[in-house]
Amino acid sequence: MSATAAPAFTHPQVLRVIGGIALCILLSALDQTIVAPAIPKMAADFGSVAGLSWIISAYLLTSTAATPIIGRLSDIHGRRALLMPCIVVFAAASVLCALARTLPQMVVFRALQGIGGAGLIGMAHATIADVVSPRERGRYQIYLSGMWGVASIAGPIVGGVMTDRLSWRAIFWVNLPLCAVAFVMSRRALRILPPKSAGQARVDIPGAVLLTAAVVAALLVISRAGQGGALLSPLSAGLVATCAGALALLAAQERRASFPMLPPRLFAEPVVVRGLALSFANSLVTFATLLLLPLHFQLAQGVSAGGSGLLLTPFLLSFVVLSYGGGQLSRRLGRTRTVMAVALGCCTLGTLLLSTIGASTPPLLTMAYSLLTGAGIGLVQPNITVTIQNAADPRDVGVATGCMLLLRSIGGAFGATMSGAIVAWALAAQSGLPAGMGAALLEGRGTVLAALEPGVRAGVLAAVDSGFHIAFLAAAAASAASLAIALTTRDLALRSA
Repeated sequence: MSATAAPAFTHPQVLRVIGGIALCILLSALDQTIVAPAIPKMAADFGSVAGLSWIISAYLLTSTAATPIIGRLSDIHGRRALLMPCIVVFAAASVLCALARTLPQMVVFRALQGIGGAGLIGMAHATIADVVSPRERGRYQIYLSGMWGVASIAGPIVGGVMTDRLSWRAIFWVNLPLCAVAFVMSRRALRILPPKSAGQARVDIPGAVLLTAAVVAALLVISRAGQGGALLSPLSAGLVATCAGALALLAAQERRASFPMLPPRLFAEPVVVRGLALSFANSLVTFATLLLLPLHFQLAQGVSAGGSGLLLTPFLLSFVVLSYGGGQLSRRLGRTRTVMAVALGCCTLGTLLLSTIGASTPPLLTMAYSLLTGAGIGLVQPNITVTIQNAADPRDVGVATGCMLLLRSIGGAFGATMSGAIVAWALAAQSGLPAGMGAALLEGRGTVLAALEPGVRAGVLAAVDSGFHIAFLAAAAASAASLAIALTTRDLALRSA
């Protein structure tokens, strides 16, 4: 066996490993969906609304920046050596979040939790690559997709119920038994992985610092745009300059480093680079659609918040089911490009159809369009992961997976910010509309519209429809660009080892 060859694992061994890391995926995914319903209650307890968005943003910033760093460390020291401490950090941070008494405390503890969450999700994906060949990975995709599906659907519901019946602090306490089970199962399951010898490999600290600076600056710019911050302000310009400068210095550092954080050989492979671009664009479309659909149901059609969540179910279910189907198709074909092209064609068509919906569109038709979009997104997502891991050098699988998850996070943040900003801009640009109309519609659409003059009411509905048309068209353009990238990606045969 060569130095880079991986041992063969039996089906029961693979299932044992997946059983351990599936809980890690559930923990990380659930923590991103269960918190949102509790934020209003947190505002009441902390006595402040200003800065509450940082409860979400702090987790996003640290988890995104830490993902490729933890991935690289795991390439050197092994997955188990990184996963166990990350579970402990996540559990400790959950306790601190539950005990937080002020908003600044909560933001700091959520940032710490994000570091643990980065390890949970990054190590889960990298470990799959260690024990399952790219060609066989689709066989086990249902376990991973199932965890995301449970978190996407159950997270907001469980978070809301626990906040109403118990306390928002309960959503953090519930992490502890899950962390305990995940720790025990993962510790036992990952023993079958051969130990890694770091040899003389060292951590590229300058590279890690520069990468973190670039990612944090980029996400702060996106966050400011989403919160109405002026993109041409001195602060935003400074953040853009910081991001660009850090990236330039990072590129120089990685070329001369003996053990680079982001090995240049990884980006010398065009298939990996195109796969990373697909990860960014697909996540942009995913999160734009996730934001726009419930907003459309509430703003344009007057559906309640709970009702809009139910109407979103076809999108989420098609996403989860087709994630499994996409992996199985690639397994049978032995390649990924055909499946990705079909998937992105469905996604492009679905978002184009969604760009035609308006206040008078029947909800069932909107749900049908969203089902097609979700199917395309779900079909392509596992194949992007397999494509990147299949093309990367086996010694770089961890950092390649980390880079993919990093770009997925940034793409998601950009997609949600872009789509929300477009809808808000459309309302603000419509002359003669009352200030704060978007927020007023969300609070009580029927009452608000009934109180308006007929001409103003028509203007409001026209502005809402216009915003969603443009936002969904932007998502369709990103999906079409993804299709072009997929069609020009070299169709490597999936490794069977």
